[in-house]
Amino acid sequence: MRLLVSLAVVSTVLSGTAAFAADTPAVAIKNHAFSPETLVLPAGKRIKLTIANADKTAEEFDSTDLHVEKMIAGGQTATVFIGPLEPGTYNFVGELHKATAYGTIVAK
Repeated sequence: MRLLVSLAVVSTVLSGTAAFAADTPAVAIKNHAFSPETLVLPAGKRIKLTIANADKTAEEFDSTDLHVEKMIAGGQTATVFIGPLEPGTYNFVGELHKATAYGTIVAK
């Protein structure tokens, strides 16, 4: 019985990963700004987004549009999962440096 449950869990996890976008998009934080500022991503797909903080200080990736908040220590990398997204534009900011750290995701 445990084997059947384990196989069901593995099957569910594996089938869930097939819905992810083929490429893993990435955003970098450098000099308290996101690069690129705009990402164009496929609509209808679950996205694994990598965020690399090249600054020495922490930054928080924050988006009420995407329902995501992630604190990233200086010199560290984090991953967030978003979507599936409807076609449209979604804003994000660096909560600690809003004046310079901001961007958009365009889902097409």
